[in-house]
Amino acid sequence: MYVDVFVIPVPEAKLDEYKKFSRKCAPVWIKHGALSYSENVADDVEPGKVTSFPQAVKLAPGETVVVGIVTFASRKARDKAMGKIMSDPLLAAMAPGDMPFDGKRMFWGGFKPFLTRKAAE
Repeated sequence: MYVDVFVIPVPEAKLDEYKKFSRKCAPVWIKHGALSYSENVADDVEPGKVTSFPQAVKLAPGETVVVGIVTFASRKARDKAMGKIMSDPLLAAMAPGDMPFDGKRMFWGGFKPFLTRKAAE
């Protein structure tokens, strides 16, 4: 398994627009190989003394933090998928100004899981 995580500051006034944007984008990731795609809006997130989600994205008044988590079968599967995702007509047609967030303050990275647990079913 391989996990991509991204963190984005989203203007609260554009949160509904961002959610619509995400609902269009998520199927692109799944179509090209993601096993799961989740986006999550901050609920219990406070600035820290040293660092935090708000500090990491230089959160401004009137903004909130969104964290996305995308899983793939492997790093190789993720790397193969990303080329297809970024060239998908839906995303390729979007200009940076079309995004309902400040992409300059977005950050992301890939992670190798070392522990995954599920509740007993």
